Amino acid sequence: MSTDRYQSPLSERYASKEMQYIFSPDMKFRTWRKLWIALAETEQELGLPITDEQIEELKAHRDDINYEVAREREKIVRHDVMSHVYAYGIQCPKAKPIIHLGATSCYVGDNTDIIIMTEALHLIKKKLVNVIAQLGDFADKYKDQPTLAFTHFQPAQPTTVGKRATLWTQEFLMDLEDLEYVLSTMKLLGSKGTTGTQASFLELFDGDQEKIDRIDPMIAQKMGFSACVPVSGQTYSRKTDTRVLNVLAGIAASAHKMSNDIRLLQHLKEVEEPFEKTQIGSSAMAYKRNPMRSERIASLSRYVICDALNPAVTSACQWFERTLDDSANKRLSVAEGFLAVDGILDLCLNVTDGLKVYPKVIEKHLMAELPFMATENIMMDAVKAGGDRQELHEKIRELSMEAGRNVKEEGRENNLLELIAAEPSFHMSLEDLKASMQPARYVGRSKEQVETFLLREVRPVLEKNQDLLGIRAEINV
Repeated sequence: MSTDRYQSPLSERYASKEMQYIFSPDMKFRTWRKLWIALAETEQELGLPITDEQIEELKAHRDDINYEVAREREKIVRHDVMSHVYAYGIQCPKAKPIIHLGATSCYVGDNTDIIIMTEALHLIKKKLVNVIAQLGDFADKYKDQPTLAFTHFQPAQPTTVGKRATLWTQEFLMDLEDLEYVLSTMKLLGSKGTTGTQASFLELFDGDQEKIDRIDPMIAQKMGFSACVPVSGQTYSRKTDTRVLNVLAGIAASAHKMSNDIRLLQHLKEVEEPFEKTQIGSSAMAYKRNPMRSERIASLSRYVICDALNPAVTSACQWFERTLDDSANKRLSVAEGFLAVDGILDLCLNVTDGLKVYPKVIEKHLMAELPFMATENIMMDAVKAGGDRQELHEKIRELSMEAGRNVKEEGRENNLLELIAAEPSFHMSLEDLKASMQPARYVGRSKEQVETFLLREVRPVLEKNQDLLGIRAEINV
């Protein structure tokens, strides 16, 4: 690690080596050479005088890129694509005359961008599916563990720990749907020429429209894509980048919401993210167990959500068939967005794999609030015993207010059950009331909803993506 110059924390601390390689210069320039080979093969197959020997020479030097030659050449010509055309030509003297024939810089640049984003989306999908799988296991394990639910972060009707986890899972499933849709629409630019009109190929193929129509589908097939975009300017539409980054921002939003819930639950000491044996929570307070993984998820997620604005503005600001104010922004916003989400999902995998639940603390908090939530049931039981519903409603309202004051103003335990037992009109003893305080009575259909959700929504996704399951994430810090 270099200590005398800036390095992106995304590479140094957060993103996986796999994602870093996808956006590496080596991946980019190797892909350029694959595209030049695909173009030469296509042109040969359509009748241009390109020899097998020339193509074999290109293939022989596809991966041993002479980077130093390209770097020195770029200092002279100030053009990255032409520098690499030159360097490739030095290694392939026989093929030199036909490298990049009929193409523009965007042939290698834009097609490579699409290939790289597609590869990165596949890696994101793999990690996202595994987050969904781990959350599904967690939801199933705790599907009937009653817990206090909150609206406005105020105590509300109980739910279960597993049911709450399905809310996180459902949002990640929505992200997966969006990701799969965008993946299904990814198309190469193809070879469209300077303004997208394929004018250079009219010249190369003597106006043979049928042959020109076959160029893009043949290149797409050779590069593993189903199609190229039907029309373009010099570049593919920058709206593609917008769609891709919106998917990443959606994943970030889902992760942020989950991480916030975990942070709040860790404050309540009900649920805790993994904490390693030798981990230090605070430099000053040795007892602390900070939810640093969940905090990092939230921090990186905010970055991605904001970063998604970049491609939208870039797309909106393109002039006619192209301008170059996209390039510097794309290099940063697209790559960094992917690296950040890669880091976010690794953290999500780590957290969901090791979430610790504390049932006794959960029960304590729930039982402190449950008498208030059980008042309607208590009132109905009292009516069955001969009481007047309206009178009982008013009485239980008064007693609830008194118990609430005892808790908030006096710092005492919730004594609502004792107050109700002392009121003759309810015809219920304290023992009867305590016997009715069974949390499972108040969680509604939480367990059944979890089971149905896992069966109908999660299991089909996991079965469909079975080959992606089983990964483990390693976080650096």
